[in-house]
Amino acid sequence: MKSKKYNTNQLFNFTKDSYLERTSRPIYAIIFLLPFIVFYEVGTFSINTDVLNQSKIRVAAFVWLQNLLESMGFGVKFAWVAPPLAVVVILIALQITSGKQWRFWFRDIFPMAIECILLAVPLIVLTLFMGSSAMPEDNVSRFDTNKTQIVSLPACSSVTGGNLSSLSAETGEVTQDQSLLANIITGIGAGIYEELVFRLILICLLMLLFQDVLRLTHKNSIVLSILISAALFSAHHHIDLLSGQPNANDPFNSIRFAFRTIAGIYFAVLFAIRGFGITAGTHAFYDIIATIVNAVFFSSQI
Repeated sequence: MKSKKYNTNQLFNFTKDSYLERTSRPIYAIIFLLPFIVFYEVGTFSINTDVLNQSKIRVAAFVWLQNLLESMGFGVKFAWVAPPLAVVVILIALQITSGKQWRFWFRDIFPMAIECILLAVPLIVLTLFMGSSAMPEDNVSRFDTNKTQIVSLPACSSVTGGNLSSLSAETGEVTQDQSLLANIITGIGAGIYEELVFRLILICLLMLLFQDVLRLTHKNSIVLSILISAALFSAHHHIDLLSGQPNANDPFNSIRFAFRTIAGIYFAVLFAIRGFGITAGTHAFYDIIATIVNAVFFSSQI
């Protein structure tokens, strides 16, 4: 007798209680991403807090959520802790509405991490395929004391304010190791909060607009939602979508924009197939790998 498929709201239905089905559950996303969330929050405070505050180096998507809550009248302290709480609350709500099992196997954590790392590899290969010579430095990984652009892997993360790497080179207030750690922390935050905004929230809103309001077909709604979310995801690295101000640390570059648009489509498809946990983890691991590669292979070229 063939095993029955477990009904999910994702693009593919996986066999019930299989690794692919278990790890696509929202409860798995919560537990898998919780160490990343804690590391991002604690790391932001622990690594040279004064410099971080002065240069306002924060993940843009995180700051958007903070500003939204503050504009609604919530206090600064609550606005700071609300984004990570929002991730947990939204995923708990999805877990409840999905009707999936709450059972969690801790032995799945390590395979999930390995899967995320392997899924990040195609993005690394894509940057090389698109031509590393056409890839200027991104707004996270920059080591240019002479304002000279160097080739590096573009990170899929956008920050507000200054650039810690260039700050350390120009002021000497932060060591190279601290700069690397700060960039890793930022990449982890981007993996969580950019996926929250551009995949978990934005795609759902776009699907409601196209499918329920405009009455487009399900297929067309999916395609439009993925393409628009990917384009906005890429654009927000070069411009603040809320204020309309360009990002001086990451000026527009057609190849970088194209790469991040493709990455946005990749993350959207991955989100539809594997769920939020694997997608956010893949995004975070890509930024971590890109940051380390840039520090090891490109920082010494100056």
